[in-house]
Amino acid sequence: MTGGNRGIGLEVCRQLAATGLRVILTARDPGRAEAAARDLRKDGLDVAAETLDVTDEASIRALSQRIEVDVLVNNAAIIVREGATMIGTAIDDLRTTFETNVFGAVAVALAFVPGMVARRYGRVVNVSSGAGQLSTMTTYAPAYSMSKAALNAFTRLLAEETRRNGVLVNSVDPGWVRTRMGGSSAPRSVEQGADTIVWLATLPAKGPTGGFFRDKRQIDW
Repeated sequence: MTGGNRGIGLEVCRQLAATGLRVILTARDPGRAEAAARDLRKDGLDVAAETLDVTDEASIRALSQRIEVDVLVNNAAIIVREGATMIGTAIDDLRTTFETNVFGAVAVALAFVPGMVARRYGRVVNVSSGAGQLSTMTTYAPAYSMSKAALNAFTRLLAEETRRNGVLVNSVDPGWVRTRMGGSSAPRSVEQGADTIVWLATLPAKGPTGGFFRDKRQIDW
């Protein structure tokens, strides 16, 4: 789990561990990762902390050389200049956003998915957003919205390449959730936001792949 020390990521770690999985909770800050994992272990959950910066190839490589995973949830994301217009969005803001939201997710997947393919089992969940849904896209947060649309494209490509190898790859829109990013006025709890992510992370062998889901239902791209 990338970006697992707070918000939706932390709740996904909690729910996945409650199913009996051993969860690797990652964050850029080792102290925050360990503190979050420690709190979950107090509830008797099997959660280990690891340091991972998805924008740092050396960090990704170091972790992938030490552990293997059967389930990958790409949750780490940022939002930059939420209120900007498309015309007013700086190229550097796009680069910064894509570095975490797209290139980071791609780099982590490329480090861990080959092992899933070799073992012929894997689940990849890319945490996207309704903001990246092309069929309903508005002018909201251009850099963020574009990055999530690109992440969805990666989901389709990776799913098609791995669909015959026991690996299921899907995107999810958790909705507008009460987190530090979503704000206190968001209508959904972290438990609601995590629910479909956990469902996709634990799909059976004949589950869907290459789809975009909200509330356990497939939605348009």
